[in-house]
Order: sequence, then C-alpha cells, then structure tokens
Amino acid sequence: MSYLSVSTWSLHRMLGPLRWTAWDTEQGQHITQVQEQPLVHTLLELPAVAAERGYQAIEVCHFHFPDTSLAYLHQLRAAFQDAGLSFDTLLLDYGDLTSEEDGRRTADLQLMREWIDIASECGAKQIRIVAGEAAPDNEQAIRQSAELLKTLANYGAPIGVRVVTENFKALTSTAHSSEQLLNLAGEQVGFITDFGNYKGAAVAAEIARTTPLSVSIHAKADFDEAGIPNEPLFVQYLEAAAAQKFDGAYVLIYDGPGDMWEGLERVRRIVEPYIN
Repeated sequence: MSYLSVSTWSLHRMLGPLRWTAWDTEQGQHITQVQEQPLVHTLLELPAVAAERGYQAIEVCHFHFPDTSLAYLHQLRAAFQDAGLSFDTLLLDYGDLTSEEDGRRTADLQLMREWIDIASECGAKQIRIVAGEAAPDNEQAIRQSAELLKTLANYGAPIGVRVVTENFKALTSTAHSSEQLLNLAGEQVGFITDFGNYKGAAVAAEIARTTPLSVSIHAKADFDEAGIPNEPLFVQYLEAAAAQKFDGAYVLIYDGPGDMWEGLERVRRIVEPYIN
C-alpha cells in the first residue's frame, strides 16, 4: 500500500543550519561546512508536526542532524515513535564509491559505516548511499560501486538498516546504468527513483523502468519562479509510476520559493490521487 512521506530537503529553510560534508583534498579528510538557515522546527519536533499534517513517514537528510550523540539519536527515535511516524530513510548526501583516490574512497566508506550505525540508533529503516560520481557508461565503476554497496548492505543488515541507493549523481543518472548496478548488487540493495534526477526527453520512460525496483519515489515537479508546479508534466511522471503498480512511499519534494509547507501542499494536491 502506498503512503505519503516528506523529505527534510523540502523544509530545508525551516530546520536550522545545514551541515554539509565535504572532502578536503589538502588535508585528506572530511570537513563540515555550515550553511545558516532559519530554525522554525527542530528535528525533534518535526515528526509530530508532520503527523499533524497527515504524513505517515519522513526521510531525513544527514546534514539536518544537529547532533549524533547516542542520547540525541535515542531522543529522535522516541520522537518518531511518539508521533506514530515511520523514519523511512536516512539520506546520506555525501560520498563517492567510484572515487579514484584510494584515501578518499576508504574514508568515505568508513563515514558511510558510521552513518549506518547512526541510522540504526535513531530507528531509520534504511540509509540512502550515493552510488558514485563516475560516468554512467563506466562499467568498471558500476562493478566497483555494486561490490561496495553489497559490502555496506552486509554491514547494515545485522543492525536492522537496509542500504538503498538512488538515481542521484552521475553513475546512476540513467535508468540503464541504475539497472546494471542493481543487477550486480543483488536484492539486498534497494533503490529510490527521483523524478527530478532523470534528464532529457525520455524521463517518464526512465521512471517506469526503475519504479518497480524502488522502495520510495521522490515526487518532484518542475516549478516556475513562483513555485507553481508544471502539473501536466508532473502527472505524466506520476502516471508512469502508477502504471508499474508502485506501492511504496511517495516522498514529496519542494525546493521552490516562499513558504515550504505551502509549496508542499501544492505538490500534495497532485500526488494524493495516486495514493492507494
């Protein structure tokens, strides 16, 4: 049965500072770059707020975590439980499994393991790992990414966290490369289809190809400068997913101007007829 979810990216101007992870080549280590944003809801408050607005689940971007101490992670788990909301996916937005720098790839893998541990402690069902930034026609990179994703999946499984990836960044920017990767990685690695990450004239066809492999869909429309979605095109994408009898989470995405909850409501009006 499909259901309504929301990504914290859709509220990124309301959840306080963004803590981006980056790789410092000179130092050979990860650094955190802080981008200030207004704080309207704390992450601990968000599950209750989302539940009141009729959502059943949330996907949380890693850069929205203000704290990763055990005490805080257990508070976050309790906030989801108290709200009766599912913490579906922790979205790790950083990492390159196809990096040609051995030092960076090793450090990224360790960071990914640490975030899998974090996902387990705060109650996330799964973690989205970026497959890589190599070109989608680089078959050696696809094989390498698939092997490393399997390694991470084996790490996460005993602690209750499934590893999934997404059509996010270059390696999985086409349905063909995504299918290749998933065939090599096996069923232990899941997938997310983001409407906004396929490009070109055949987006609906690509959505249709990876939807059957997906645990969730990032339902993102094209928006004009006023934050109004291109409804005919968005419906075309939703119809492509519905034709595959998708029954997972429809995760609403809004990153346009103005009030983000209002923007989400415009997206929700179009998506809700597809929830079954």
